[in-house]
Amino acid sequence: MSDFSDIYCGVPSPDRLCDRLFVALANPVRRRLLEILTRQPLSAGELSDRFELSRPAVAEHLKVLREAGLVADEPRGRRRIYRLTAEPLTALGDWLHPFEKICRNQEGTQCEQS
Repeated sequence: MSDFSDIYCGVPSPDRLCDRLFVALANPVRRRLLEILTRQPLSAGELSDRFELSRPAVAEHLKVLREAGLVADEPRGRRRIYRLTAEPLTALGDWLHPFEKICRNQEGTQCEQS
């Protein structure tokens, strides 16, 4: 497990991983995959059964998530089991937190929402 306490957005070169995190999270299928993996680790086949996508398409989404550090996989027999990795999301939340504080004015209201 990585220690992200002194690393900006998860890695020494922050822009690169942050960009990968935002790209990975920008896709609704990948966000849904992450939501599903919060419940339990699953194989790519089990994940693809929950979408109207082919296994290769789901595998490509999982590759993007894995490269961003959002999921990890491990072999189990002939399958690979995917699980959520919390550290990058925690680091991203830590990075976003100051922006939330900036958005609060003295009356406690938040920045304008669109």
